Amino acid sequence: MAKQAESLKTMAEKVTGLGAKRAELKLGGGAERIEKQHASGKLTARERVTSLVDPGSFQEIGLFALHRSTYFGMADKEMPADGVVTGCAKIDGRQVHLASQDFTVGGGSAGETHNDKVVDMMRLSLKTGSPFVVINDSGGARVQEGIDSLAGYGRVFYHNVLLSGVVPQISIICGPCAGGAVYSPALTDFIIQTNQARMFITGPKVIKQVTGEVVSDEELGGPHAQMSSGVVHLIAQNDEEAAQLCRRLLSFMPSNNLEDAPRLAYNLPTDSDPEMGGIVPVDSKAVYDVRDVIKRVLDYQDFLEIQPEFAANIVIGFGRLEGRPVGIIASQPNHLAGVLDINASDKSARFVRFCNAFNIPLITFVDVPGFLPGVEQERGGIIRHGAKLLFAYSAATVPKITVVLRKAYGGAYIAMCCKDLGADRVIAWPTAEIAVMGAEGAAEIVFRREIDAAADKVGRRKELVDEYRVTFSNPYVAAGRRLVDDIIDPADTRKVLAKALGSLHTKQELRPGKKHGLIPL
Repeated sequence: MAKQAESLKTMAEKVTGLGAKRAELKLGGGAERIEKQHASGKLTARERVTSLVDPGSFQEIGLFALHRSTYFGMADKEMPADGVVTGCAKIDGRQVHLASQDFTVGGGSAGETHNDKVVDMMRLSLKTGSPFVVINDSGGARVQEGIDSLAGYGRVFYHNVLLSGVVPQISIICGPCAGGAVYSPALTDFIIQTNQARMFITGPKVIKQVTGEVVSDEELGGPHAQMSSGVVHLIAQNDEEAAQLCRRLLSFMPSNNLEDAPRLAYNLPTDSDPEMGGIVPVDSKAVYDVRDVIKRVLDYQDFLEIQPEFAANIVIGFGRLEGRPVGIIASQPNHLAGVLDINASDKSARFVRFCNAFNIPLITFVDVPGFLPGVEQERGGIIRHGAKLLFAYSAATVPKITVVLRKAYGGAYIAMCCKDLGADRVIAWPTAEIAVMGAEGAAEIVFRREIDAAADKVGRRKELVDEYRVTFSNPYVAAGRRLVDDIIDPADTRKVLAKALGSLHTKQELRPGKKHGLIPL
């Protein structure tokens, strides 16, 4: 009994020591640095995790990890958890793996062990089929570790690619993210950046030294600058909002590519919407906001738009229809008349490929006058970029439903998921105009001689434009060729889409066996 009592006493002392050690490590860089982090308007690494995940669900992995560098005074330098908090948790009851860089520890610098901890979580995401979330707040590579730090980055990038298309990957940028470190977020599916964060390859000081150009941190690496460039997908005011955006984004996604996205209970009747028909002007040149159409189709008018400040002539985002998550792509007539250009093609193609990878059905709303003409677009490779969208839609095997609201002209009609590009349903409103081009331009080509020979050129031109419009600029010719499956009352759009989505839910489509297709990057 005496030996057992002695053992219990020894164990109690060791447990007490363990508790003290754990508490010390969880303080990261210490109270002073935590206070400085808060003063800059940012949460600590662990506070961010707590804000993101379900209460009490976080299991930390690698708290006691140590670096093994001995250069430049590193042998005696303590780096709690090596500057990154890693582990698994639940978000809305579903498992995720995550890593959160700790800026209070060596500025969150990423060395060999730091990166290996991140890679360990990525491997566990693959093994368990769970999303991976990384929260970035780092001064960059740990220069004292030299090549070991760079090799660690390489392993992270490699595993980003292994995870791609298997589990969703989301990056949250809450502080500095510069140099080579930016490429891990760039390889993930979505990037959320806070107003306090900065993200760039080379900062303003380096740019000034090299080019002489003077730019501010915000102008170069702020969230609005990075969204305008197409890098960032969502902007948050602060760390707490970034966590909520991440939770909301994940709610539309399955945990992995072998599952369907979670369907929420929805028991309300799907009625006709008599106000829908008044949103889109009959005049094909009049503008409107396509988001007004999108929201009226979705449950509770709840639409999470992605990259709203990039290529605003196309709208992409997530919503639900009778509880089922859907991906939305829509022409936006109130910006550049809704034309397709280089950036719009890239933006929508990438989104289509994400939805296809994770079994999310696609609904496309079409009101497109064509591809944007111009020397700048041609020199920028509009042919190559437009081909990306054609490739993405053609390769997608998820349910694809297309709604032609108004204009659908030329190659852009095809690129916006026409029947021949694999759309499972093509639905048109009575206002739809499906043609090679607008009636005015077509009449100038088809009837040029007749117009030139007429005594009243203006009157004759108007007659022939009307003739072409009556003949081709309506959905009935396309429906007669079975390129449009149905022409509907706009009021019934939500009902028709819900029924189509329900019937296509079990869709399976086999493709030729191959390693992968060659998208025109």
